[in-house]
Amino acid sequence: MSDVVVVYHSGYGHTRVIAEAVAQGVERHSGSTCRLIPVEEVDGQWDCLHRADAIIFGAPTYMGSASASFKAFMEATASFYLAQPWRDKLAAGFTNSGCLCGDKLNTLLQMAVFAAQHSMIWVGLDLLPARSSVGRFDGQLNRLGSSLGVMAQSNVEQSPDHAPPAEDRCTAAHLGERVARLAERMHPASG
Repeated sequence: MSDVVVVYHSGYGHTRVIAEAVAQGVERHSGSTCRLIPVEEVDGQWDCLHRADAIIFGAPTYMGSASASFKAFMEATASFYLAQPWRDKLAAGFTNSGCLCGDKLNTLLQMAVFAAQHSMIWVGLDLLPARSSVGRFDGQLNRLGSSLGVMAQSNVEQSPDHAPPAEDRCTAAHLGERVARLAERMHPASG
């Protein structure tokens, strides 16, 4: 049993789809709960973040970096930084962009450094990269080959109903379940 929060920004809805998949994965782990908090609504939710066993961060990658709205959320944590309420919490991250690469690694690195500054423990993806010689992944997880966190890609002309693809959503659910399982191991008293 673990209490996980997903705090995210989604400019066009595609990153929200990944956030929802992460939450579904968290809740697949028996007794675990997940709350989704868009960064636009975080002001009334700080206590929820402070009480959580784990926080999973999500943002689209715009111009090789996390979105400005997500960066504003990161900067808002300066108000409690010295108190260290997130010390020893698990952290993980996900990002989405319109391009296959889109420099998404930089966004995940920003999130990992942010978590480290709050003395959190980063959880990466425990999946090998998917393998395909013809560009089709047929349901394989981790099709974009990330180790640091979930990378998703959404064709910009597709609505969030159709993108990101199922492989990216399933990879996100896997990360959510992994974080919930590890949070339960680290914080057995919360269950």
